[in-house]
Amino acid sequence: MTILESIKNDVRKIIENDSAHDFEHILRVYHNAQKILKKEKANKKLVLSAVLLHDVVSYPKSDKRSKNSSIDSAKKAKRILKKYNFTDEEIIIISDAICDHSFSHKKTPKTIEGKILQDADRLDALGAIGIARVFSTGGSLKRPFYNPEDPFCKKRSPDDKIWTVDHFFEKLFKLESFMNTKSGKNEAKKRTIILKEFLKQLKQEVL
Repeated sequence: MTILESIKNDVRKIIENDSAHDFEHILRVYHNAQKILKKEKANKKLVLSAVLLHDVVSYPKSDKRSKNSSIDSAKKAKRILKKYNFTDEEIIIISDAICDHSFSHKKTPKTIEGKILQDADRLDALGAIGIARVFSTGGSLKRPFYNPEDPFCKKRSPDDKIWTVDHFFEKLFKLESFMNTKSGKNEAKKRTIILKEFLKQLKQEVL
């Protein structure tokens, strides 16, 4: 069994059953990273290890610790990596990538490995799967789909803590411009079109 397969088995046992951040999310981000790695020069083992471990701690959005998920994931990742004889330098690269990947921290990772993890994770917030994840999270937090007076934030600032559709305007439409790699940006552009088409159809149905 390879190191990556062993880490994958560890993560499968650890990961919480949250539909937006479950083991299937890890596998999709893993797949995204593999596609980006075909175009970018980076240490494959470090990138994929970081992907597998990036959500080993994932507090619910309703939890006050939510913004610390990536920091605590990085700490837990260090402990796991030491079992597999990663060097201190490799552990720093992986843990820094995990710590910096979060959108809420507004950081650009220092290494290409971190940039690929961030892009691969952000791609899973876009496209058809991104739409599914948005409404899954909104449902778990018992948030209404949209503001009935102004569903698409035409005359108000978006507030995704109250309305689920506001998350498109508060975060998702911004992700394309924040991508680090050319291949990540290209894929984000395609997936953002899907978000826009969805809202266009939603507008026809609710207004």
